[in-house]
Amino acid sequence: MQSKPYPQANSQKSDIKRSETVNLVHLSPPDDEGGLKLGQILQSLQRQLPLIVGVTVMVTTLGLFRSLTSKPTYQASFEILAKPITEETRVISAVTLSNREVVNGKNSVDPTTLKLLKSPKVINPIVDQLKSKYPDINYESLSASLILKVLEDEILNVSYEDKDSTKVKAILDLVSNAYLEYSLEERLAEVRLGIDFVDSQLKEVQERASKLQDQLQSFRQQYNLIDPESTSKQLATQISTVSQQRLENKIKLDEAYALMLDLDSQLANPSSNSKVSVAFQDNARYQSLLSQIQGLEIQIAKDLSVFQESTDKIKVLRDQQTNLLTLLSQEAERTKELLTSRIRELESRSEILSQAEEQLNQQVKQLSIVSRQYTDIQQEIKITNDNLNQFLTKREALRIDAGQRKTPWQILTPLKDPVASSSDTKRSALLGAILGLLLGIGVALLRDKLSNLLRTPNEVKDISKLPMLGVIPFNSVLISDKKQDGISDLMPLKQSLIDNENQTAIEKLTKIINLKSLLQGSHKRLEGGTNYTQPYYMTSMFLEAFRSLYTNIRLLSPDDKIRSIVISSSLPSEGKSTTSVYLAQAAAALGKRVLLVDADLRRPTLHDRLQFSNARGLSNLISSNLSFDEVVQQSPIEPNLSILTSGQLPPDPTRLISSQKMQSLMQLFQETFDLVIYDTPPLIGMVDAKLLASETDGIIIVVGLDKTKVSSLNQSLELLSNSPIVVFGMVANGSKDYSASLNDTYKLYY
Repeated sequence: MQSKPYPQANSQKSDIKRSETVNLVHLSPPDDEGGLKLGQILQSLQRQLPLIVGVTVMVTTLGLFRSLTSKPTYQASFEILAKPITEETRVISAVTLSNREVVNGKNSVDPTTLKLLKSPKVINPIVDQLKSKYPDINYESLSASLILKVLEDEILNVSYEDKDSTKVKAILDLVSNAYLEYSLEERLAEVRLGIDFVDSQLKEVQERASKLQDQLQSFRQQYNLIDPESTSKQLATQISTVSQQRLENKIKLDEAYALMLDLDSQLANPSSNSKVSVAFQDNARYQSLLSQIQGLEIQIAKDLSVFQESTDKIKVLRDQQTNLLTLLSQEAERTKELLTSRIRELESRSEILSQAEEQLNQQVKQLSIVSRQYTDIQQEIKITNDNLNQFLTKREALRIDAGQRKTPWQILTPLKDPVASSSDTKRSALLGAILGLLLGIGVALLRDKLSNLLRTPNEVKDISKLPMLGVIPFNSVLISDKKQDGISDLMPLKQSLIDNENQTAIEKLTKIINLKSLLQGSHKRLEGGTNYTQPYYMTSMFLEAFRSLYTNIRLLSPDDKIRSIVISSSLPSEGKSTTSVYLAQAAAALGKRVLLVDADLRRPTLHDRLQFSNARGLSNLISSNLSFDEVVQQSPIEPNLSILTSGQLPPDPTRLISSQKMQSLMQLFQETFDLVIYDTPPLIGMVDAKLLASETDGIIIVVGLDKTKVSSLNQSLELLSNSPIVVFGMVANGSKDYSASLNDTYKLYY
């Protein structure tokens, strides 16, 4: 029975045609670190570890060499207690608002002071004294080598380094004397400045104090005010009383409004059966009329049960009812007039109280302004008197301090003989190692970036924007050892495995690959090589990757089965042939009739991998009258797997691939087998893969990790973007990180 062919994708203007993915089974690699992609950075550093180590060792060595070969220098230092000695000096700083910060009565050595101590005003006299003995000395060199450090708020450490110990001592002796002289000159300058400032301000403060006293006297006379606080309390009491009266009047007015609304409602519905308004409850006349009306209504109701409405008796009763209702309405109007008069009275009282409250509030506002002015005057008088007393006290203290010549700064630690500073080898080595490590990491990341190679499945997915159908782990035995990757070398195992009918196809294939690896390890031991035996979980992990790949392909279109696939890559040696072989084996092991076609008519490899004869193959089938059964070969292990090798190499492979005979054969293959897999040449530089993919359900691109460049993948994707070929997705081949991650899982399981 022929199967229904898979529908081809519509040719429309778009980029690469992607297959609709439904419930895609995808084993994500474990290195997804989100937006920062820290996993990729760590992998790059791991790949470039030798470079990082080399740069680190080189920089560290240079640092140690420089440290060991540098000439010794001599260093000496002394400490100065840089604070005022007298209370008067601290007073000067507060009065003149100098640049020094006064904290708890102590002066800190601020940055301004440090700059002044290294300024030409202080340093140039020292340079002039040393010129005769040291002609090469100048302001720039001395200032650069002179180091000032603030150990505490008031302790200054002064140090100097040079290769001449005598020069160090001579310079620091002059510097210590210069700093003491500087502190004395600064103190005397501040004293003189303080005296001048106090004298200039004292007369002004005295005049201001006299004017403020006169202003306070005039203010009290103008407002007839002795104490604003007592007046404010009286006004507050009056405002509180008026506010309470307004509140009570408002409550009564609201009650009157409510009675008026109730009365209007009663007048609008004068039926005797309606609820009587509160305004009528104390009106005896209204209540009497209302009772008579209710009695007539009862009598009319009784008589209507006997007499007709037109009888004289009923008419008399109706006339009486009308008269009573008229009287009731008149009484209601009179009550309404009384209530209206009450409302007007309450409204007038409310207005009077509001005016009284407003007047009191105006008096309070005016009093607050007057009170604030009164307080401001009192405060200014107090401040002025305090300043006057302080200025008088400080002037006397400054006059006393001006006659003293005591240096305010003191030398805490005397200057000692300069000592040679040993090179800090450990520190140089540590700094060199840190700098070398950082430089090595930067160079490594730059080198890895410039290599432009695809390293991880995530990079392949990000670049291609296509589904990741499978990640094939790196396997040094089953992948790299291509010559021993055949099936015929396991022929001695074939019969023993087929005889056991209770085994499933998957179990057979797993055991065959496992035993094959064991045989390879035995050959290596016999040849004197490394004693290597591939564990069972390694084989299972490798095969499971291809089972997952085939499962993902099946789930790409669960409704219409995929019958034919082209396997290709951007460049040679990316693993497309290996992927084709193991994908075909995985599909056949799951019960599918699979045909593996070596469509690479330029450099075929499947017959070497599978140890099959290539005397007749695809090229012979196209160019001659051979039948399909004469060229196809059956797998000796898997009965569901058939292999069609490339055959003899033609002079023009493209002509054979694009021939009508080839299209007819591809249709025949698709109708005969459940799945046809074409192993084709690379995409870049050759059109064979595109020609075949246009006649199949789609193409799968294999990317060899650590082999394929980003530019190569982009170029191959660009080649497919202008064609109606369906690209199912990508296969990342040779993932070492993925293999290492799954190894732990398989080890624990097995």
